Amino acid sequence: MIRPRQGVHCRRQKAAEPMTTDEATQESLAQVFAEDPVSAALAKLVRGLSPGDRLPPERDLAAQLNISRTALRDRLGVLEGLGMLRRRTGSGTYVEQLKPDALALALNLAISSSHLPISHLESVRIALERQAAHEAARRADPVLIAYMRRAVDTMAATDDRAEILAADRTFHQSLLRAAGNPALTFFADALSDVLAQDLANRSDRFDACGSDISKQVLVDRHLAIHDAITSGNAADAMRSVDDHFNALPPTLS
Repeated sequence: MIRPRQGVHCRRQKAAEPMTTDEATQESLAQVFAEDPVSAALAKLVRGLSPGDRLPPERDLAAQLNISRTALRDRLGVLEGLGMLRRRTGSGTYVEQLKPDALALALNLAISSSHLPISHLESVRIALERQAAHEAARRADPVLIAYMRRAVDTMAATDDRAEILAADRTFHQSLLRAAGNPALTFFADALSDVLAQDLANRSDRFDACGSDISKQVLVDRHLAIHDAITSGNAADAMRSVDDHFNALPPTLS
């Protein structure tokens, strides 16, 4: 039997306290990039190139953007740190294929600097999984569907909280990839840390609501998603995702 974790209560949590004036006025990374015309111009330039393409020489690029080479290097350094560019000594600056882990770092930094609680990103996860369920029901990958079913069977067969949480994560990772949509897979990978924290948070709340009930709800909701996708019913698949997330009230803080 799964025992409720100490200090976790099955009730709607209080809303987060309003931010102070200093917190509200602090610029997030997203705002900095959005309001910086140089960064915007560089982003536009990079979008027009392909991975492996070389940017114009620094002297020419600085003149094109009407900024100093020092200011240009600062922006190039940021983009290189995010994995978008690579500077090669004696050769130039090249466009890189953006990897999910680099985007994950940028998202985590942006979330931290904007003071946005992880729990408030649950709506992003729901939107991703609803779309993944819709597309998977139309053209599901049978191997990933099999992984989803095995994850459900694991949840049903064990009372170990760690094993249930691991199976839960496997289920949702497989769901996000089952549609075969590279964009969904990319953002699922980029948001993997956020989604993992959300899964752990929801697992705590399931545990707190009573071991037998919480486990049965968990298994039933996941099985409904699996069955709807297997049957090819896109509307039912999205509805099952909604039912899954509605099993408990959303976290407000």
